[in-house]
Amino acid sequence: MKKTGFITLLIVFSHLFSFAQQHTFALGDTAFLLDGKPFLMISGEIHYPRVPKECWRDRMKMAKAMGLNTIGTYVFWNVHEPEQGRYEFSGNNDIAAFVKMAKEEGLWVVLRPSPYVCAEWEFGGYPYWLQEIRGLKVRSKEPQYLAAYKNYINAVGKQLSPLLVTHGGNILMVQIENEYGSYSDDKDYLDVNRRMFIEAGFDGLLYTCDPKAAIKNGHLPGLLPAINGVDDPIQVKQLINENHGGKGPYYIAEWYPAWFDWWGTKHHTVPYQQYLGKLDSVLAAGISINMYMFHGGTTRGFMNGANANDKDPYEPQISSYDYDAPLDEAGNATEKFMQFRQVIARHLPAGTVLPEVPAKRPVITIPEIRLTAANSVFDLLPKPVSSVTPRTFEDLHQAYGWVLYSTTLQGGRKGLLQLKELRDYCIVMVNGKRVGVLDRRSKLDSIELQLPAGKVKLDLLVENLGRINFGPYLLSNRKGITEKVLFDHKALKGWRQYGLPFDHLPQVKTGVVKAGANVPVYRTGTFTLEKTGDTWLDLSNWGKGAVWINGHHLGRYWQVGPQQTIYVPAEWLKAGKNDIAVMELTKPEQETLQGIDHPILDVLNPGM
Repeated sequence: MKKTGFITLLIVFSHLFSFAQQHTFALGDTAFLLDGKPFLMISGEIHYPRVPKECWRDRMKMAKAMGLNTIGTYVFWNVHEPEQGRYEFSGNNDIAAFVKMAKEEGLWVVLRPSPYVCAEWEFGGYPYWLQEIRGLKVRSKEPQYLAAYKNYINAVGKQLSPLLVTHGGNILMVQIENEYGSYSDDKDYLDVNRRMFIEAGFDGLLYTCDPKAAIKNGHLPGLLPAINGVDDPIQVKQLINENHGGKGPYYIAEWYPAWFDWWGTKHHTVPYQQYLGKLDSVLAAGISINMYMFHGGTTRGFMNGANANDKDPYEPQISSYDYDAPLDEAGNATEKFMQFRQVIARHLPAGTVLPEVPAKRPVITIPEIRLTAANSVFDLLPKPVSSVTPRTFEDLHQAYGWVLYSTTLQGGRKGLLQLKELRDYCIVMVNGKRVGVLDRRSKLDSIELQLPAGKVKLDLLVENLGRINFGPYLLSNRKGITEKVLFDHKALKGWRQYGLPFDHLPQVKTGVVKAGANVPVYRTGTFTLEKTGDTWLDLSNWGKGAVWINGHHLGRYWQVGPQQTIYVPAEWLKAGKNDIAVMELTKPEQETLQGIDHPILDVLNPGM
């Protein structure tokens, strides 16, 4: 064998040995210890369901190029157990593949598989069906909840416990619960969490995380207390010392480079200049961090969450999770990325050379797309479920989408129609014509109606805009018409409910959309591409609804803003014919849109 060939073979074997060898990861008094040596964790959060699986590796390469050595991610219960006992760990839900890919890219992982994630995610990650179980109470020691929780965490453990660093993998540590101190202070409940994780195979390093005001409530003695939202080095060390026997290591589990958006409010951006000094001082102090978010991606489908409390209205989040993060929604480096990269480079081991920053992803524009095939919502209805009083989504075993509530009443009179505890948005139709819109965001739950003479058909199309993911109303998250419908102060009875979950796209039937009826429509069309690239569907002239391309649910749009476009990744387009579908609630006359080469995330239309 030639000398050069032998050296090459030696390098290959050395790499394979290094890849396969087991490592140790432990807590030192002031730093994490990887194989017994101080390790400064520079991590960035990426959520695998918010990024197409085809793009995972590209995003990880970008993380390496910014200087990150670790990826943080939640694990989402409602993604993996959408219906009780049915588990999904394939395709974009293949969390084990995500972790293994990170290892291939030379990245460690911090895993956050708490059943509650918050994360601006539907129901904070809880599956909707928990609310079907009478008496079940999330984030508690209630037996039914603990039984469901145990089944779930055991299923996750089968996927991920073999990938712990203690078993030869790249998962350094695992978080139990999530900011529990902002919710309660039951240490027995936290210890139940700890034991469940260990029984599920998570026998490595466990930790808790909480914001400053809640760290004492949410920390379980014996585990590392991480801090969220604090980046003053002195304060970080003081808070962790006070709750960890005067020792470190010191870890900011959520370091925020910006913030998220919700419908009807200004797009959040924070200049990178406000962060450079803070990032530099934290790393210089030997404090490990996890950027929340490094790359937000997109909350596709109906999976956005919402905020609400006694002071603020119901605030559903938008589909874009751009977050003004260092890596933008499409996976491109921003100026914030480049500036953070320069700061991080100063704190890497001597001799470290960062990879070149990958080039910006190709973009395309798409000329006018026509969606001329259309059906009204009344052409899409399945068999109804009948009941005396209105049934909730949960009663109907439906997680997301829309439900059409239909009844008849005697007309020839005027009165106030009121939906008690509407959740969340409703198109009101009388005899097949739209007469108004109700919206939980503005606490608008009633409308004055003048009913025509004779028997009148009343239809209420109700949309779940996202279950609350944080705060005191987490336990009050049922959807649809959750109490009753009143007309002229009397409860209406005799309802038919038609479920429109859109978990499978309906076939367009031959039908006629009546001019002037102004009712929701489902439109479909096709367009042809010579080449693919990222694009953004411009929906600024549309009203409110959701979009699918080639069967992929891209998310919601709403003219109120600030988001006016929907991101389409190149990987979900194809050269040749592409299919598009739109469910439009308020502007049924719209039938054309186009793909542009940039996002529009900062245009508000108050009053829409």
